[in-house]
Order: sequence, then structure tokens, then C-alpha cells
Amino acid sequence: MSLIAIVGGTGLTELEGLERTESRVVDTPYGAPSAPLEFGRFGQQDVVFLARHGKGHTVPPHQVNYRANIQALKQVGVSEIIAVNAVGGINAAMDAESLVIPDQIIDYTWGREFTFAGQGNVIHVDFTFPYTERLRQGLLAAAGKLNIKIHDGGVYAATQGPRLESIAEINRLERDGCDIVGMTGMPEASLAREADLEYACLSLVVNMAAGRSDGIITMEDIEQAINNGMGNARAIIAQFLS
Repeated sequence: MSLIAIVGGTGLTELEGLERTESRVVDTPYGAPSAPLEFGRFGQQDVVFLARHGKGHTVPPHQVNYRANIQALKQVGVSEIIAVNAVGGINAAMDAESLVIPDQIIDYTWGREFTFAGQGNVIHVDFTFPYTERLRQGLLAAAGKLNIKIHDGGVYAATQGPRLESIAEINRLERDGCDIVGMTGMPEASLAREADLEYACLSLVVNMAAGRSDGIITMEDIEQAINNGMGNARAIIAQFLS
């Protein structure tokens, strides 16, 4: 049976329903991952959970050790990753509390350790389709069984953070064809590809991006959207795992 990892972001720092069997600190050539890996069973499925921002949500997106996170999951035998990401909505149809399974991504980040390649270790991976279609379809099917509305496809803009974007920046992302914007989608997705791990993303829209709603974006509004929408994300993951 395959070992599936759930990588939780903002609003998902632990996986409810996971029957924990072990919490393991894993060392990698790239340092320590964001948090200990939580092993357990979800129904009949072996699962590993990793809190991307640390257990207490203490690691900002630009300082996440993405290489260590992916390498740690690879070392313990993970073959598939479901990543949960909180994002902003650029496409008007993807408003707050919407769920999106993106099918494309554009990387606007900079200065991050973004590859396992280096001197003497040249890696060229195909990234035409950055997400594993089989996992995408599995998540969509899980949402369908629960009658939860979800958007099939979309372009994820991965920005540097930790600040939110300006209106002009969001306008540029929209011109580039982006539908949602987040800070943790890259290099996580490309590192998973380099590590030969299947990978898909479940995105929860927690706010409309700059200039796409009245007024400024507040943390209170974001937290309310997380509280209201993360339950559906958890339900989809539970259905997918079962």
C-alpha cells in the first residue's frame, strides 16, 4: 500500500481523524523539516502529516525549508503528496471559501532554495503538467461524492510573501493568466517532481486578492474564511483517503 503525505498549510496544522502511531524527527542533508512527521492510519490508509509552517505556525512562507520537507517525506517512503494551501482569489469566480484544484502554476518567488540539483548533480525534470492528474481527479471525485462545490483547474501564482500583493501586482498576475495567488506553492511542487513524488494541491481561497473586493484585506476576514472553509477541505481529504 502506498504511503500518502498530507502537507498542511495555514489553517491545517494537524489532520483530524488521523490515528497517530508515531511522531518522528527526521534529519536530511538539507536540514530539518518544518515539524516532526506525524505517522498514522486514516481508515485503511497509511498517512504521514507534515505541518508546512511548523506546529505553532511559526515559519513564514519564504523561510520554509522546502527541500528538507520534501526530502524527509521521500526518505520515509512517501510516494504521493496532497498539499493544502490557503490562497487569494484573482478570478472572480473563485471567491472567499471556494476550493480549487489547480492544474498549472507560475513561479514568482525568488531567493529560495528551489532545487536538489547542484554541482555534480544535474537534474532536468519535465514540468509541463506540474500536478499529478490522477491525484487531481481523486480529489475532484472525493468532492463530488460529498456534493462539495470545487473548481477543476486554475493557475496558481506563487509569490514571495510574506506580505500580500499590491493591486498593480495582482493586475499583472491576472494578465499572466493566474486565477489564485499563494506563497507556498513553489518550490514545493517542483521539488516533489525532482524527487519523483506524485503531487496535487487543494487550495482554499481565504480572501479576494488586492483590488478584487471593497476595502483592504484584513486578517480577521482571512481567519473567518479559514474557519468557514477548511472543514470542507478536511472532508475532501478524509473522503479521498478513505
